[in-house]
Amino acid sequence: MVMAGVVGCGLIAGPAMADQRDARLPTLFSLLREAPGPAEAAVIEQQIVRIWSGSASATADLFLQHGAAAEQDRNLALAEQSYTAAIDAAPDFAEAWNRRATVRFLKDDLDGALDDVERTLALEPRHFGALAGLGQIRERQNRPDLAVAAYRQALDLHPQQSGLQERLRRARTLDERSGT
Repeated sequence: MVMAGVVGCGLIAGPAMADQRDARLPTLFSLLREAPGPAEAAVIEQQIVRIWSGSASATADLFLQHGAAAEQDRNLALAEQSYTAAIDAAPDFAEAWNRRATVRFLKDDLDGALDDVERTLALEPRHFGALAGLGQIRERQNRPDLAVAAYRQALDLHPQQSGLQERLRRARTLDERSGT
């Protein structure tokens, strides 16, 4: 079973300092693509996100945690400030860029969200969450052709990503209607 392999390889536990360059990620991405079902894929996804959520900077990690708490409290201004501080502390911390992109999207700052998603993907091209977010941004910008491309890339990395097949179908339908 796939999950036994994940636990057996020691991939569940890991150092607090990790990021998009972590040596465990290639194996986890292989397991994610081959996961036999949504439950197994969700466990692997959690491990990848856990790795992405740590940086080599304790300061950046603390700001990321503060941003997540603010976001959970729906204080988007404070969340954005905290994620910006995490980025300032660790400019190569892809997850900080991704989280700020999410907040900017929620604030309807599509240009800012797009800039942050592009930076996230420059740092971590396998970031399936950022690719899914890119698809959503492109849908809001009435660019279903670009949304389709982003969703396909995300699904190549994470075939069982929740809700993404439906988003892809919707974007394809919009793209066909628009003729782009």
